[in-house]
Amino acid sequence: MTIRNASPVLIIAEAGVNHNGSIELAKSLVDVAAQAGADYVKFQTFIASNQVIRLAEKADYQKINTKNSESQFEMLRRLELSLVDHQMLIKHCISRNIGFLSTAFDLDSIDLLVGLGQRLFKIPSGEITNLPYLEKISQVAEKVIISTGMASMNEIGDAVTVFTSNGINKSKISLLHCTTEYPAPMREVNLRAMLSIHSKFGVEVGYSDHTAGIEIPIAAVSLGAKIIEKHFTLDRGMSGPDHACSLIPDELKAMIQSIRNVELALGDGEKKATKSELRNINVVRKSIVASKKIMAGEIFTIENVTTKRPGIGISPMEWHSVIGRVATKNFDIDEMISLK
Repeated sequence: MTIRNASPVLIIAEAGVNHNGSIELAKSLVDVAAQAGADYVKFQTFIASNQVIRLAEKADYQKINTKNSESQFEMLRRLELSLVDHQMLIKHCISRNIGFLSTAFDLDSIDLLVGLGQRLFKIPSGEITNLPYLEKISQVAEKVIISTGMASMNEIGDAVTVFTSNGINKSKISLLHCTTEYPAPMREVNLRAMLSIHSKFGVEVGYSDHTAGIEIPIAAVSLGAKIIEKHFTLDRGMSGPDHACSLIPDELKAMIQSIRNVELALGDGEKKATKSELRNINVVRKSIVASKKIMAGEIFTIENVTTKRPGIGISPMEWHSVIGRVATKNFDIDEMISLK
């Protein structure tokens, strides 16, 4: 069973760390997201020394995509955004009429974003079991969006409880189904899990996509996703942890346009003839007509009447009311049958 959509899908264009540490590249990503029609462009806010120990290895996909031997700490250190960077990006987002959003990955970064006025917090999959992090966000957020990659239903429930027990109403909590692999294998996407999450927790659901291509987030919208998050980049060939599994600008635009089309197509669920269909009814439906010349006084039979377009005469659904009746006038071949 799908979840009915009643309002526009919120689309988050995930720039993440695809700025490669360059504020000018970050601004270009804002431009691309705005031109594509996204609601938000989202970055990542972290302090490397708060995020990982210095000897932590990179994930396998990060090793492949960064093409160097640096540690995860060294990689993240290169990708940090300063307070001034954040201020510049927020200003640039305002000038491009797109919402600014960033995911905090540590407690100090939460403070930074709160100081910049952010009250909508996106919680990444890796932090869903980080209790002190969740508790701090629950004290400052007005609305939370929680990615659930790698999480069990029990872990999701524990995270939701942290927020509801700290005064955040369920109407302000959204859960994003997610598969935390880059790119995520199609056989592991399991979109129906999004429906299970909605059924279990009764909150707004969406989908954070790490697959290659655009078809899966579009399919998620058709199932009822109210939020779509998708990574994008200027060039998949750039060196960096997330470029290879990100959309390029034309793909991002195509995904968003497709999602908007799907939203229109979903409709309100009421089955009735549409405005455009009403113009075609008489053209494509049929009426009961004479299949041969019929003289007044003859009986209408299956040998002398049939059904043909257009549908401006007696409906074929009245067939049994016509057969056996007596013709009150002469009818030529293809003439509409009248009982008067």
